[in-house]
Amino acid sequence: MNTESETLFEIIRFVDLAGVLANAILGGVAARTARLDIVGFVVLAIMSGLGGGMIRDTLLQQGTPAALLDPAYLICAILGGVIAYFVTFNGRWTRRVLLLLDALAVGCWSAVGAQKALEAGLGWLPAILLGMITAVGGGMVRDIMLLKVPTIFGGNTLYATSALLASTEMVILSKLGFVAIGTGVAILSGAALSLLAKRYGWILPTGYALRIPKPILLLNPRAWRQRRLDARNARNGVNPDDPGVGV
Repeated sequence: MNTESETLFEIIRFVDLAGVLANAILGGVAARTARLDIVGFVVLAIMSGLGGGMIRDTLLQQGTPAALLDPAYLICAILGGVIAYFVTFNGRWTRRVLLLLDALAVGCWSAVGAQKALEAGLGWLPAILLGMITAVGGGMVRDIMLLKVPTIFGGNTLYATSALLASTEMVILSKLGFVAIGTGVAILSGAALSLLAKRYGWILPTGYALRIPKPILLLNPRAWRQRRLDARNARNGVNPDDPGVGV
């Protein structure tokens, strides 16, 4: 491994662990809102910080999930839960720092998940899907454990969309042979879109309510007969409004 690759690996690892810590703290914040005890804090922190990666590795079926092989990941997740147990993150700047780390993690996890899928021999579409799962899976598990609809399903600013963008960029650039550039672009673009969405309140629209017209002619025999009568009168040059018609 050359120096450039080592530097990139260290940057990715730092962002990865920082994202684990930030999401673990966010899991702890959710535990505080739900008035859970220390066990709840730690469990939600682990699921929030590591859930997406463990789901990805389980689906890839290539051995033990990476989060369980490297002790640094579990340490960061547990530490985040303990920190959130003792510290309330209601301050303006603490919230901003967490949002920044979380945004960087979206791009980083999307890139790592997509690249792992490609290295496992999967196609471009499964790679994008696994990149997204890596980024949003932990938050989904956290919300489900709290009996809530996952926030990525609606009512929240763009998050899964940021993961989709980052995963797609990573797959395209990786296919072109620019893995390092793809990782950097995915991290920056995913973070930028997430932060801009938070800043300006960008959300996806909910379901539309298009109404399908009622098939009157099929459900109403009288209307069908009237339609046939009107067509016959038109062919015969008969105006049904003329006096004496039908007499």
